[in-house]
Amino acid sequence: MKMPEEKIDTAMFAPCGMNCMVCYRRCSHPKPCAGCLNSDMGKPGHCRKCGIKDCVGQKGLPYCFACSDFPCKFIKNLEKSYNKRYQASLIENSRFVQRHGLDMFMQTQKETYTCSKCGGIISVHDGACSECLEKAT
Repeated sequence: MKMPEEKIDTAMFAPCGMNCMVCYRRCSHPKPCAGCLNSDMGKPGHCRKCGIKDCVGQKGLPYCFACSDFPCKFIKNLEKSYNKRYQASLIENSRFVQRHGLDMFMQTQKETYTCSKCGGIISVHDGACSECLEKAT
């Protein structure tokens, strides 16, 4: 799966601050996930029953950063995991969107996670390209 040439669908930005375009389930799965805010088809079980997504839905908020409790304990726990396992920060992603907007965030993500060799999508989870399967350097 290659990065789209046109602007990336902003619905691929999850309430927690994850860019679903660079998720392993989107990049290299035979039935790719449509993203947190879209259908459950192809979505892993932990995403289908995500407490964070349920929380923002119950509060009527589009994103966690719109909540007065941001970053709450749920986000902080997920943040620890993403920092340790993937060297990525969902809180920084969210703060970038607050400061610069979702379109700018998705554009910077496109630049960061596009494989320089083939134009595929580099997964934040394993660093592998969706097309050539090479690990990002």
